[in-house]
This record gives sequence, C-alpha cells and structure tokens, in this order.
Amino acid sequence: MSDRLLAVDDLTVSFSSDAGRVQVLDHVTFAMSRGEIVGLVGESGSGKTTLARAILGILPANAAHIESGGIRFEGEDLLQADPADIATRVRGRTITFVPQDPFTSFNPVFTIGSQIMELMKWKSPLAPPSSGLSRYARTRRKADRVKVIELLKTVQLPDPEAMLAKYPHEVSGGQRQRLMIAMALMTDPKLIIADEPTTALDVTIQAQILKLLRQLTRERGVSVLFTTHDLGAAHEICDRICVLYAGQEVETAPAGRFFAHPSHPYTRSLLDSLPSREHGIRGIRGEIPALVNPPAGCRFHPRCDRATGECSALRPSETAVGDLHTLRCYHPLSQPEPASAAS
Repeated sequence: MSDRLLAVDDLTVSFSSDAGRVQVLDHVTFAMSRGEIVGLVGESGSGKTTLARAILGILPANAAHIESGGIRFEGEDLLQADPADIATRVRGRTITFVPQDPFTSFNPVFTIGSQIMELMKWKSPLAPPSSGLSRYARTRRKADRVKVIELLKTVQLPDPEAMLAKYPHEVSGGQRQRLMIAMALMTDPKLIIADEPTTALDVTIQAQILKLLRQLTRERGVSVLFTTHDLGAAHEICDRICVLYAGQEVETAPAGRFFAHPSHPYTRSLLDSLPSREHGIRGIRGEIPALVNPPAGCRFHPRCDRATGECSALRPSETAVGDLHTLRCYHPLSQPEPASAAS
C-alpha cells in the first residue's frame, strides 16, 4: 500500500479477569494510507474498541497485556516508544479521538470554552511538545482562540462565541458531537480515531455528522479509523473496510467490493443480517464465543456453514483476492452474489 500511515502487525492483546485470560485480539494485522477512511466493523465484542485504544495507547495498564505485535505510525513503533513521550508528542496531537458518547465527553461543571482552551493549552500546534509547559502566553492563547472559533464555524455551529460560553447541558447531542469533531481537528492531526461517533444520535443527525466528518477530513487530508457496528454508516463514509470477528480480522476490502462481492462467510452473514423488505430481520445463528476460551483456528467456524476440520485446526493465512482485498478463509465464497446492503 503506497503512502502508508498506520500499520498494525500481528497484534495480540489479552485482559486479566476473574474468569481467566481474555484473548481480545488475536494476531490482528491491517494497514491504512494517508487520507484514507477505513472502517472497523463487526458485532459487539469483536474487539473494535480495544484495537482503537491500543493504537491510542490508552489500554488499562493494570489489566491489559500486549502479548505480541507492533503498531507503526509513520514508521515508528508506538509500542516500543517511551509512553510519556507518546502521550506528549503523539496522542492528542498527531492522533486524536472522537468518542462514542457526546453526552459524557465534557465535564458538566465547566464551560465548553474553558475545556476547549485547556486542550489547546497543551495540544495546540503552537504549543511546544513539552510536558513541562505551565503558563499559557497571552499571544498564543489569543491565536488559539481565533483558530477555535474558525473551526466551530467550519463544523457549522451557530454563534461560536456564545457556544464557548455555554455549559455542556445547554447544547444538543448533535452539537456536542460537532464540538468533538472540531476538537479532534484543532491540533492538525494526521489520524483521527472515531469510535462509533454516531451511535448516540438520531438518524437525521447521524447523516449530517457523517457527511461533515467525511467532508472535513477530505479537505484537510486527514486519515480516519472509523469503528462501527452500523454497516449503513460504514457504507456512507468509508473507503475501505476491515471486518473483525471475535478478535480476528477476517476480511479487508475496498468499500464498493465489500458490499457488492463479499468473500468471507462471516462478511456475507453480516450483510444478510441487515433488515430488508424481502426477508425482514434475521440474525447469524449461534453466538460470538467467549474469549476466555475461544475456538481454535478460525473463530467463526462454529457458526459457519462452510467449515471443515482444517478451519478448527489452524487459523487461515492472509490471502489476496483482489486489489487491496484480502481475507482469511479456507473456503471463501467462490461465486459471491451482490449483497443486499449495497442498495
């Protein structure tokens, strides 16, 4: 892949629990280019948020264990770098985050403006990348505030000056999510990780937020890692899609090919589970396995109609089936039919 920005290679993450070691990510590998919007999709519990948090370096230190692999951002392995240096130089600057729930993203006892300016004090492009910074020079604060107001206008928030004086409870959920997008862009990042950013919003506002996010990232050349269980949202915004199942990546494909010609049985099942007039609502038989003792080999094999003995013996290696289209499956769909989600 040309002009690679992020590469996750053979990443394995587990968590300690009372029931034993929870194997949340199992040798996950994927990459993304500059200016690309990549969707991480899959059922709840597939490992999407854990992968996003591993990239950000915010996994809980007392419970999470990175057992193998690397996360290379602009050629630098973030897992081998000094955590304090990454926290100062990368997280919140070149990699930013749009959270899932805009209702809990702000402290309710401080104004929106005070919280945004606190972010700019430490993470503004004008701020020196040093954890020892203590004072906020008046000239830099003034320049940062001008940038904040311009960005609030860019994300189509009315009367930015008045918005900064409000408390979080005084603005709607859609406005809060626009604020989150603006804050993610304020540090001129190269990668934004958006963790299901439209889940808490109604359908109309979702469409507006997706359109805005795609437009702004295109204009600024920012890459986006977009985690979601909503295939409709992925269809609207993503250039390429990576499918996770029970902590394993099973298929990665350009969005058009993903929806029109899925190759992995799980991908096909995901698309078939979308409601339609023809078959109504239907799910995927069985359940996601418990990750304390997950199935060997391909973790989807207990629910797969095409599974054979080799599927449970060893996880399939990655196979290229087209331009930027890879999958891990011993028995892919040989004659894929257009998926109903494409419409």
